[in-house]
Amino acid sequence: MSDLRDLYQEVILDHYKRPRNFGTLVTANREAEGFNPLCGDQITIYLQMEGDVVQDIRFQGSGCAISTASASLMTEVLKGKTLEEAQALFEKFHGLLTGTSEQDGGPEFGKLAVLSGVREFPVRVKCATLAWHTLQAALKNTRQPISTE
Repeated sequence: MSDLRDLYQEVILDHYKRPRNFGTLVTANREAEGFNPLCGDQITIYLQMEGDVVQDIRFQGSGCAISTASASLMTEVLKGKTLEEAQALFEKFHGLLTGTSEQDGGPEFGKLAVLSGVREFPVRVKCATLAWHTLQAALKNTRQPISTE
């Protein structure tokens, strides 16, 4: 178990230090801002939707290692997914971190499983889910900033 935990920590640190899909997206047709007042995390999610498919996704902002890694991993997983698939991943991810689901999320969950240990630290769950709640606002094209509080 220790080796797996070490691997998970390595993946999280890698995505924190070298976040994927970081920056603005000039072609975005949806975006949303999110804040975690307890931790100070701030994020903007940019989406380029084509019909109901996420053609491209990027994020920008500042946050702790968990928040940044979660956003980075989320953007990798969501490219090419439909709204329905994105919603299903949100539900699985949120359930895994809040303890309402014991499932690993299935094969499409992929690297997101590295964040499963966050559920052991309830105060950090908001860090890990900030990007995902902000994604929900972007998918709904909500212009009002969201907050984890």
